[in-house]
Amino acid sequence: RRRGDRAGEQRRRSVHGCGDKERGSRRGIPRLADGAVTKKDSIRQILSFLLLYNINTSTMKPEQLSIGIFIDGGYYAKINEGLGKQLSMRLDIKNLFLYVREKISSTYSLPLEDIQVTEAHFFRGRYRANDANAKHLLYSERAFEDTLIENDVIFHYKHLREMEKKDGITVVEKGIDVWFALETYELSMIRKFDFVILITGDADHEMLVRKLNALKTKVILLTWNVGPQASTSKLLKEEAGWHLELSNECGKDKTLLNKICRPL
Repeated sequence: RRRGDRAGEQRRRSVHGCGDKERGSRRGIPRLADGAVTKKDSIRQILSFLLLYNINTSTMKPEQLSIGIFIDGGYYAKINEGLGKQLSMRLDIKNLFLYVREKISSTYSLPLEDIQVTEAHFFRGRYRANDANAKHLLYSERAFEDTLIENDVIFHYKHLREMEKKDGITVVEKGIDVWFALETYELSMIRKFDFVILITGDADHEMLVRKLNALKTKVILLTWNVGPQASTSKLLKEEAGWHLELSNECGKDKTLLNKICRPL
């Protein structure tokens, strides 16, 4: 029976005119020959594959560049507070992200569609629901969260704590800065972003920027000095390879303010 099976297989091969090793080439897919293959043979086979399927290498699209954006929520709130007092405006997060993409596109002479925000994260302390409701903050917090959700921003919250001191009650935001730094560094290692945008002015993040530089990730520090509360650490600015100070950028481009902000 086995001899009969072998004979049948041989007849089938002879009818089709090819064996297993030849089937790939019969279908138009180049296969490496058994044994050692020279570099020229490999290149010849790749070129024949491209020609066979009419692939034009000159029009093949390059890989997209990825951007990871990490927002210090306390700093972001201070910017909005300053803009509200001075100009009755607030940041538009969607257009802010677009501005970052356009800035990278123009600086590196790359098509805008090849530069994408692949992840964005927001870190902030907030009151518990009952406390927020008592302070009439619940609606405004939910409305802001809707904006984050609409722009695919992942939010990370820890509860605020109130501590009594001699001069009154102080609101304490514990652990957010550490969480911000750890999450940014870990995700940068895993996702391998081409660019990491840090929206913060905190001097505590100086070592984070240094670690990101060691990963050979391009770090862009995005700040807006709208007052003493939203000032940027000198050490942080020196460590970042690229610093975008939005007050300076708005001075250079008079239309930028209305692009990245909206009226209250």
